Amino acid sequence: MDAKRRTNPSWTFLAIALAVVTAATYAAVSSTLPPWMGALAGVNLATVLLYGYDKAVSGGTKLRVPENVLHLLAFLGGSPAALLSQAMFRHKTVKPSFRRTFWLIVALQLCAAGAVGWYFLRRP
Repeated sequence: MDAKRRTNPSWTFLAIALAVVTAATYAAVSSTLPPWMGALAGVNLATVLLYGYDKAVSGGTKLRVPENVLHLLAFLGGSPAALLSQAMFRHKTVKPSFRRTFWLIVALQLCAAGAVGWYFLRRP
């Protein structure tokens, strides 16, 4: 194996996020909450943690969180935490391509929520 070969940092940060989501899901199940609530809380917690970490190391030499990881967490339900983190840490608020993708994810989630709501709330 090539000694200079680097691993993709996305996998490192996804593993961290998965550990947070797993712990939150386990905590929810242990306290009789539905697993989906724990998983959603875990995704949002992982999103805040990774935004905060990325802001803390930005401008330095430490490993940064790839944007695709931040977008994936937002897509999986962490968009409220992503929006809060952007405001709280003043991070990822200027780059147009990041902002466009983030708001596209939010728009898709709102459309999906509207479709689910329409499906379950309409009268036959």
